Amino acid sequence: MTTGVRRRMGVEERRDQLISVALGLFSHRAPEDVSIDEIAEAAGISRPLVYHYFPGKQSLYEAALGRAADELAARFVEPHEGPLGSRLLRVMGRFFDFVDEHGPGFSALMRGGPAVGSSRTSAMINGVRQSAYEQIVVHLGLVTPAPRMELVIRSWISLAESTALQWLDGKRIPRAELERQLVHDFAALAAVSAAYDEETAETLRAILAAEPIDGPFAELAARLFALVPGDA
Repeated sequence: MTTGVRRRMGVEERRDQLISVALGLFSHRAPEDVSIDEIAEAAGISRPLVYHYFPGKQSLYEAALGRAADELAARFVEPHEGPLGSRLLRVMGRFFDFVDEHGPGFSALMRGGPAVGSSRTSAMINGVRQSAYEQIVVHLGLVTPAPRMELVIRSWISLAESTALQWLDGKRIPRAELERQLVHDFAALAAVSAAYDEETAETLRAILAAEPIDGPFAELAARLFALVPGDA
């Protein structure tokens, strides 16, 4: 049986609650459409109390973006077990889980939202990109990637971002297809660079040698060969 008496929260606990509430609202609606009054109501506190913990909506918005950035970066963490194609496919599954759950929030994070030009917002997204880059480098078993392989990884991360943003605009392509296509895109980008650079070629050979015949990269090869005319 409840007594109706609310438990008083400590400062950090209340701040954490407000960030969680704000992130939930920003994840489903554009940040500019969410008011401090709505955040206060969802948190079960008064509007002045929100300002006691955050000087304004912008600071609360940036705190929520920071939480989203940390969560997004965590989606790229994957055990270093099994073939790379399967690992990347699992990563893309978690990445699109986040995109699906936090559509407007993801768009705001990638595009800067009302904080366009904010150095803090730019630092957040750059941190996510760098974290994703470092995770992929480790999965490739590299210490210092060759310049072209570094370009492959960073280009692929950028492609994943832009693909997700485009997908959110109507979700006209099945999500599972895009997840697999992005894994194929990584292999395709690496293959093109490998044609110009022996270090990248060596890395790609090692990746393909560990791939099973029913893995994502083998599937890509089969799809590409199917495009070649029969008399070629």
